[in-house]
Amino acid sequence: MKNQVQLITYVDRLGGGGLSELETLLAGPLAGLFGAVHLLPFFKPIDGADAGFDPIEHTSVDERVGTWAEVRSLSSRIDVMADVIVNHMSCESPQFRDYSRRGRRSQYDGLFLTLDAVFPDGATERGLASIYRPRPGLPLTPMTLENGERRILWTTFTARQIDIDVHHPQGRAYLRRILEAFSANGIRIARLDAVGYAIKRPGTSCFMLPETCEFIAEFGALARSLGLEVLVEVHSHYLRQLQIAAHVDWVYDFALPPLLLHAIFFRTGRYLKEWLTIRPANSLTVLDTHDGIGVIDIGADAGEPQPQPGLAPAEELERLIETIHVRSHGESRRATGAAASNLDLYQVNCTFYDALGRDDQQYLLARAVQFFLPGIPQVYYVGLLAGGNDMELLARTGSGRDINRHYFRREEIDTALERPVVRDLLSLIRLRNEHPAFSGAFEAGRSGDEILALRWRAGAERAELLVDFAQSRWSLRYTVGDVLREFASATCPASSHELVWPEGRVN
Repeated sequence: MKNQVQLITYVDRLGGGGLSELETLLAGPLAGLFGAVHLLPFFKPIDGADAGFDPIEHTSVDERVGTWAEVRSLSSRIDVMADVIVNHMSCESPQFRDYSRRGRRSQYDGLFLTLDAVFPDGATERGLASIYRPRPGLPLTPMTLENGERRILWTTFTARQIDIDVHHPQGRAYLRRILEAFSANGIRIARLDAVGYAIKRPGTSCFMLPETCEFIAEFGALARSLGLEVLVEVHSHYLRQLQIAAHVDWVYDFALPPLLLHAIFFRTGRYLKEWLTIRPANSLTVLDTHDGIGVIDIGADAGEPQPQPGLAPAEELERLIETIHVRSHGESRRATGAAASNLDLYQVNCTFYDALGRDDQQYLLARAVQFFLPGIPQVYYVGLLAGGNDMELLARTGSGRDINRHYFRREEIDTALERPVVRDLLSLIRLRNEHPAFSGAFEAGRSGDEILALRWRAGAERAELLVDFAQSRWSLRYTVGDVLREFASATCPASSHELVWPEGRVN
């Protein structure tokens, strides 16, 4: 994976077209900004029950956005990441339709998980209550098949997304075909979506079990044998992220967004700085994605027999969430929890820009910290354009996460690219991509809780970021030849607090 900033985008929501229009954008006004692009599900169909995460044909490109030939064309220009939806299939998939028609006579009998398949000796109240849930209710949907059979199917997310047995021969073959299609069409990185729920065992939480890690390692090895790197997507307690990181190429740093918001809102970098000492080195850093702003990633793990504390106190997490609601003028409250359908219990639905009250300098401060941390930064397409909450789309669909999934027309993109905050963000991206210091060694200065000091050095080249959370001020300096320059749009001088680097003093 290139050591450059990556873009996360839907194919049809950035420019209003498809793959060819996206390639035109990346070769035109966005040229040179990204080392890779994560294409959110572009499979058939892109507009199912879960915005493409419930494909009917996982190895077919939705003809409304393009073809595999266009994927190959894009991948010849830029590294491409795509999703493997590991945990489930659409109820409209050919496999499930065959099973629904033929039942136990279907070759796919056993592929789709039922209550009996997971609890062969019968489910108890205690066993069902122990299941970890990302959404309210049980992960079960009673359904009458086309052949008249009544079954209780395992549905972790929606009733139209039927969980599969990833160890069933048909499950293994299905997932392998997806990886083979990716490899054949130039995709370089496979993102394993919802993989934390892939293994179910009675008497457990059915989430991130030891067997899950074994499956991730096995599936990752298969992907690598086909020339693909693997990124794992799991929202969970931070200790699980540390555990997962040892088994795969890349994990997300999902703790960063809420910890950065906490640092800015509470004017202290204490918990953020503690996380920096233990976070995985093989992280992809994000502030925003197609989902909401995660909270569970820094919260306590109350579901375990011996509860583990989180990265920030529980009472401060409640204040953090409330502050987002206030700064977004109540818009995030209307899109989060019971206020919106398709809800997630562990996420606040809001654009990151609106979570900060559309404060340009705080937004740039957050991006600067993201770009300075070890790992590969990813920028979501709405965040790239400092986009606000789409209340019209939320009202139209009733899906909370749509607040952060705006459809940008080309003229909107051109207008956004002229905004000072967006121009400054693009300058930060280019600095992160091009400055040689970011290929060198990373250092974090020793200082008080309110100050964050980060530096990269490669020979005589260096880039330094100083953040004063107490004053909400920041300064970024970098070498150009023998001259140390300050980032042109930083609005504050270097902090007056004394900062101590490993080899001496920096003011």
